[in-house]
Amino acid sequence: MTETLFGSNLVAMVTPMEPGGALSEPGLVGLVDHLLSTGCDGIVVGGTTGESPTLTDLEAARLVRAVATRAGSRARVIAGVGTYDTTACVRRAHEAQAAGADALLLVCPYYSKPTQAGIVAHCLAVADATELPVMLYDVPARTGTAMEAATLIELARHPRIRAVKDAKGDLFEAMSVMAQCSLAYYCGIDELNLPYLAAGATGLVSVVGNVFADRNAELIGAVRGGDLDTARAVNAALQPLTDAVMRTSQGAIMAKAALAELGVIPHATVRSPLLESPPEHLRRLRAALAPLRAGALVGSLGP
Repeated sequence: MTETLFGSNLVAMVTPMEPGGALSEPGLVGLVDHLLSTGCDGIVVGGTTGESPTLTDLEAARLVRAVATRAGSRARVIAGVGTYDTTACVRRAHEAQAAGADALLLVCPYYSKPTQAGIVAHCLAVADATELPVMLYDVPARTGTAMEAATLIELARHPRIRAVKDAKGDLFEAMSVMAQCSLAYYCGIDELNLPYLAAGATGLVSVVGNVFADRNAELIGAVRGGDLDTARAVNAALQPLTDAVMRTSQGAIMAKAALAELGVIPHATVRSPLLESPPEHLRRLRAALAPLRAGALVGSLGP
């Protein structure tokens, strides 16, 4: 049921932009087609990797509408609506629903560091605002505040709060919460996709999936089929790219650079305060892409 709401092989989609910083319609169309053709069944629009802090409300709704129109029934569209302002989140939730979103992604309020009771009140207000299912986003490295296990379990009682994108990285806590409530877990840390899936996660919300969602699909399928040898091989093949995208500078920067290298989007433009990749980062990225591109051409990871 959770996969029906959100999918399992989700991608935290970058936002294609023209050199001047305007949204790129050709880039968006090409990227959505690329994601669908490589096995993505859920697209997160206007999340952190989509440079949400730089998007206006109008741009955020426009992106959701464009992706929903292009994807149709082929993938779920999950709209990022989280900010540090509850009123703004409620407004964005309404706008996302009107634009055609299938679900909402709600990040823990950042910067203001609310109490756990404040986090609960914030999330319930947004969940009550529409009829859309909600995926919580727990990423304390960015927000400054973690959603505690008791908070997640309490929020799981709401009929529309159905999942959590976990970028906390506490696998034992994740397993404990999964054992105590109905929240579906989605790994939000590309470096830990394999262990989260092995521990019972429903799926992934991946930055690296912008580039090779088909490899994530292989990983999910191998774990579900109990073939851990294949799962480890897929994971090992992806590790250099995961390292290049997630640990060189910043995920959105490097994912856009990779997509531009592959010709999926015409430009790797990011909005300030992000800056495009310098030559030394691009060299590292190209080295990581080379074997995967060769593997994609023959349709096999090899032994």
